[in-house]
Amino acid sequence: MINRTITSHIEKALTIFPVVVITGARQVGKSTEVYKFTKTHNFNYVTLDDINERQLAINDPKYFIEKHGYPLIIDEVQYAPILMEVIEEIVNRKRLEENNPVGLFILTGSQAFHLMSGITQSMAGRATILNMEPLSINEINVQEEIPFVPSNERFLNNKNKSSMTIDELFQQIIKGTYPEIYSNPNMTSDLFYSRYISTYLDRDISDLINIQNKHTFHNFMQILASLTSQQLNVNSISKAVGVSAPTITHWLSILEASGLIYFLQPYNDVSIIKRITKSPKFYFADTGLAAHLARINDSKTLEASVFAGGFMETYVMNEIRKSYLNNGLQFHGTYYRDSNQNEIDLVLLENAKLHLIEIKKGINFNMSSVKAFKQLDNSMFEIGKSCIICNTTKNYSLDRNVDVISINCI
Repeated sequence: MINRTITSHIEKALTIFPVVVITGARQVGKSTEVYKFTKTHNFNYVTLDDINERQLAINDPKYFIEKHGYPLIIDEVQYAPILMEVIEEIVNRKRLEENNPVGLFILTGSQAFHLMSGITQSMAGRATILNMEPLSINEINVQEEIPFVPSNERFLNNKNKSSMTIDELFQQIIKGTYPEIYSNPNMTSDLFYSRYISTYLDRDISDLINIQNKHTFHNFMQILASLTSQQLNVNSISKAVGVSAPTITHWLSILEASGLIYFLQPYNDVSIIKRITKSPKFYFADTGLAAHLARINDSKTLEASVFAGGFMETYVMNEIRKSYLNNGLQFHGTYYRDSNQNEIDLVLLENAKLHLIEIKKGINFNMSSVKAFKQLDNSMFEIGKSCIICNTTKNYSLDRNVDVISINCI
């Protein structure tokens, strides 16, 4: 079993909040993760994937809680939103009796769309929400996961670290990062993602929206996967899929709520507001799923294709984002693009400084490779250490403020 970075942050949250909510896409390891707490923290466990437990929770939520007792883990809690009201009542009563009750419930849910609405209405101030992603490369390699910020320390600490070759990188991109691919020696990526998509369409999507033709939605996901890391153009996707723009917008919200994609908003401050783009970029949260949907199952084919840059950017962006979410932190990332087509892949705001990051396939770069960085010279924030993340096997500096670093430094 691969140890997850988020474990210690769940443990800490249980000492602060009555309710800890773990959300994320299907099969990212939520159930495996929370079940640990039955042994380490004496939690009881029940899953609403069990149809009998689900019916009891819906029909008699108070008895459901009485039957199982607490501290209690409720897996897939979105299937019985009425439980939120009962949990709220229990927490409020405990607050009167104990002043500051903590560690009463762990809730998990794969469909954030339903789950979050219940929490927003019933659990405000009583719960903390932690988002769980597929495995990070640091978890896979059993390495400490530190939120990524370009710095001299990071440059020096990883200076002599062995780096992934470009072949290994694209093999990893195709393989993806869902835990079962690593825990089950008989599970191939192709088999896993085929089953995953089938389950997602037949189960989750049918619960969320009424799709008359599932083939159309599948076609939508395939087109979207081939565009990962690009700026969102709803009208263009609408024409390609053959459904209305409002339908595409709705379907995008479903994929986002299900944890399969996320959006990176454009950078914005008052000094440059007139010339920046307003559309977000979008990324698939797992490159293996995106590659499968795009019908690319060979790393050499992907590396030589027009999709190589977009998939590499998606991989790097995912790993940076996971380094924050796995540590229970918000990811304050945006991107920059202006009317003159100047673009910066990632603008990371940390400690009131902007760190500018380019993600490039290649090894040799110079200052002209980061000329877009100058567009933020007049930003309201100080520009901190910045970098190009690429396929280099040896880190080097372009000047005192810009380093060229290996993907392994993430």
